[in-house]
Amino acid sequence: MEINASKRGPRLHVKLSGELDHHSAEQTRNMLDTLLKDITVRDLTLDLSGVTFMDSAGLGVILGRYRILSMRGGHLTVSGMSGAIDKIFRMSGVYAIVDRV
Repeated sequence: MEINASKRGPRLHVKLSGELDHHSAEQTRNMLDTLLKDITVRDLTLDLSGVTFMDSAGLGVILGRYRILSMRGGHLTVSGMSGAIDKIFRMSGVYAIVDRV
């Protein structure tokens, strides 16, 4: 999993590339958590246009970051999902709590 991040004020934009599955979930979680240690971050946008596969472990990574941000009064937005990943989000009900661009 490759992660590219940029921050502007309270907004963090992270582009993920590769497979977000049980093999990469822990590493991805740790890298995102390191970025989110900056308590000034209120809004996180995850650009998933480079994600080629996601399983339930990947979904757990996203939901965990949602939890961190919601405790700060922040928001999580996802963008660039492929059709398959969009289907996972819709079926799991994630769009009820996570914004989509």
